[in-house]
Parts: sequence; structure tokens; C-alpha cells
Amino acid sequence: MKRADVLLISIVLVAALAFLAPRWFSGNDDKGGPGQNLVANVTVDGELFRTIQLTKEEQTIEIRTDRGYNLLKVHDYGIEMYEADCPDEVCLGFGHITRPKQTIVCLPHRVLVEIASSAGEDEVDAYVQ
Repeated sequence: MKRADVLLISIVLVAALAFLAPRWFSGNDDKGGPGQNLVANVTVDGELFRTIQLTKEEQTIEIRTDRGYNLLKVHDYGIEMYEADCPDEVCLGFGHITRPKQTIVCLPHRVLVEIASSAGEDEVDAYVQ
């Protein structure tokens, strides 16, 4: 390896660390937790089915419609699609979600699960003039 190759690799590594370091040291992690008071809004066929408080305790929510069956599992201040009888089962691949604005979607059953703040107020993303 030539000296120029080592220099180029070093510059790329330093630049990558410069982008990642603020995220590691900021401590501003908006994950769910005891102080977050997050809820999950479950929508079926475009209408609000249920609003669920995300807690550490485990609970299950069953959704039965004429289109099919879904089972949601709440635990560790998050929610996940635990079981579904849809043909592709893509909704099971979303995993355990814990942050606001994250979603789980089951298209064949028209089920949408979205995490939101329990205060009901949307935060401002940006101002446009």
C-alpha cells in the first residue's frame, strides 16, 4: 500500500467519524421510554380503530376484519405486528417500532399503526416563507 492510499483512507475515516460523532454524543435520543408518553394510533380501512398507550408491560391487541386477522404486541415502550394471516406477511418485517412517526402497514388488511405523541400536538418540522 502506498503512502497516498493510506492518506486517502485516513481522510475518509475522519470524515465518516465527523458525521457520526454528533449523533453518539448528543444524547438526544427520541426513543420511547418512561418519560416519552407515546401512543400508537391503529387505523383500519382509513378509520381510527384504537389508540394504545405504549408501556413497558406486555399486552396484545387483536384486529379481526372481513379482510383478515392481525395481532399487535405492545412491550418495552413500543409496538410490533406479531402475527398476521395475510399472504405476503410483509407487515411482520417492520419489527418493533419505538419512535414517533414510525409506522407498520399491512396493505392486504388495510391496517396502519403509527406512533405519535400522546399530547396530540404535532411538532413543527420547518417554517417556510
